[in-house]
Amino acid sequence: MRSLRWTIGLALLLFQLGAIVYARFVPSRYFCWAPFDMQTEYRLDVTVNGRKLSPPEIQQRYRRPAKGVDNRSTQHLIDIIELAEQRYHSEDAVEAVMIYRVNGKEWQQWDYRQP
Repeated sequence: MRSLRWTIGLALLLFQLGAIVYARFVPSRYFCWAPFDMQTEYRLDVTVNGRKLSPPEIQQRYRRPAKGVDNRSTQHLIDIIELAEQRYHSEDAVEAVMIYRVNGKEWQQWDYRQP
């Protein structure tokens, strides 16, 4: 019984170590021990079926403010937008543009288009 507990404990620690190493090499970083090591400042501009959404409409659509700072990886914001569009708004023609910068560095742009 004691060796079984030891084996389970070791397996759990090895799994955690593997997840941490994996998280350091992918953009989403969901399994990272320190997921809040990035500050992503961003602004979203979204057009749905030819009509530009207001900031309150963007907040309602994605449950994220149209402009703000997120303390997670940029990929988390991208995943939120893509999932919302594919799962809940797949019939809409959407153009989303996110202007962002990570940890105060240079501004970048991410574009999402759904015909």
